[in-house]
Amino acid sequence: MITADDFYKVMCAMVPLYFAMLVAYGSVKWYKIFTPEQCSGINRFVAVFAVPVLSFHFIAQNNPYQMDTKFILADTLSKVLVLVLLSVWAIFFNGEFDWLITLFSVATLPNTLVMGIPLLKAMYGDFTQSLMVQVVVLQCIIWYTLLLFLFEYRAATLLIKAQFPGPTAATISKIELDDDVISLDGRDPLRTESETDGNGRIRVRIRRSTSSAPDSALSSSICLTPRPSNLSNAEVFSVNTPVPLHEYHGYNGHFSHGPNNEIVLCNGDLGLAYRSGTSPRLSGYASSDAYSLQPTPRASNFNELDLTNATNTPFWVRSPVAGKIYRQPSPAVPEVKLVWGESPVICPNGGGKDVAGKEISFRDSCKMPAPEESNSKESVSNQEMPNAIVMIRLILVVVGRKLSRNPNTYSSVLGLLWSLASFKWSVGMPSLVKYSIKIISDAGLGMAMFSLGLFMALQPRIIVCGKKRATMAMAIRFICGPIVMSTTSVAVGMRGVRLRAAIVQAALSQGIVPFVFAREYGLHPDIMSTGVIFGMLVSLPVTLIYYIFLGL
Repeated sequence: MITADDFYKVMCAMVPLYFAMLVAYGSVKWYKIFTPEQCSGINRFVAVFAVPVLSFHFIAQNNPYQMDTKFILADTLSKVLVLVLLSVWAIFFNGEFDWLITLFSVATLPNTLVMGIPLLKAMYGDFTQSLMVQVVVLQCIIWYTLLLFLFEYRAATLLIKAQFPGPTAATISKIELDDDVISLDGRDPLRTESETDGNGRIRVRIRRSTSSAPDSALSSSICLTPRPSNLSNAEVFSVNTPVPLHEYHGYNGHFSHGPNNEIVLCNGDLGLAYRSGTSPRLSGYASSDAYSLQPTPRASNFNELDLTNATNTPFWVRSPVAGKIYRQPSPAVPEVKLVWGESPVICPNGGGKDVAGKEISFRDSCKMPAPEESNSKESVSNQEMPNAIVMIRLILVVVGRKLSRNPNTYSSVLGLLWSLASFKWSVGMPSLVKYSIKIISDAGLGMAMFSLGLFMALQPRIIVCGKKRATMAMAIRFICGPIVMSTTSVAVGMRGVRLRAAIVQAALSQGIVPFVFAREYGLHPDIMSTGVIFGMLVSLPVTLIYYIFLGL
């Protein structure tokens, strides 16, 4: 039976965290103390220093030789079970891979580090801190890596489908990445180069479009206009170099002048706006912001995107599968989409369609004919993919590069290594190091909640995905997740207080990292944002209901 003292302990643990979130929310929403740029700076400190040091602090203090095998097994089985069920649904019942990723994130990845440790410790005692740290270690090292693998696989699949439609992709024998290509998430403009050998096999190289840009004053750029916003930057581009008009001998496409004296081309790929004298603009994110809630601000790139060309080779003498623009769906520009058409159309305000029938449309641009359902189905059914080994090798490379630039990767691994050594040989951490870490980790929880409050205040609405989707996400997060966890926990033989702690842990609010990934890759960021914001508000009463009900 839950007593008044038990309830008071929980309130003492959680109210200070929500107070930090409320202070941050009010400082932006009501009193305008912080600007969006200052909020991004605070959030960057949390992502790069506070949360990684906090993770190291908890992991380094946990004894890995006394791990609770049943608890870890139950948590692992719950995630595997959800992933298997979603995979069966996607394979045999025509479920979408996009929804597989989102539903897996919502159902199985709670905010264990920030919310779980203080809440479960107040509810069930100090021993639960070790359980939560074990879950955090597995999440950081295994499950977030798996989630990143799924996102990168989706991004690579979209890129290949756009660049090599139909059976062409099946002939790809090798995909290489330049050293400065960190990810396929679309935050940096990318371009592809391909060549075909005598056996008809294609070798593809992916590089940043600005990595080898010439400094010549004659160099040109490709831009897409108009552009409502670049706040999310979740786009990938693959471009070839437009050449001066007098060199377009033998060119069968069409071109015309746009409203700003740009030259709009229809070259068999997509309508492009060509103009010279522009400078490259890179992503508004920094690679170390992998766990950051707000993007790094950049006021100069809200209305346009200019990409500098990277080669002087005319596009028609290169591989016929190269030179296409690929745009990944962006949460900031949801209107941008690729559709199928029939006839060449040039739009004076930036939209365009080529002779081959591929069209790119923008909000407020010219309206194109609606695609025929049969053509779309035929295109999808004829789409093939490269060999599985080629795809896996590509995904492993980009996942490894992205993880290598994530501070939480180092903090988790170093914390685990130190705990293995210190508890094996009874080695204590030097006081200078210990207190240097402690002074930042002590502020970690408060700063993480403060950053969440800033993020909430900067959003136009708390529920941004609509009431139906929000209800679905909350039901999966707070009902389905605990049910699956309770099922696997009972199956492995857990009983008593550990079973109750496992169920409450599964009913925590949505984890932050899945939302950050969803925003970066442009996959249902509205749902994940609602899960973080609204889920944080309802998490405390929901977990209290579970706590009281399980204590009866």
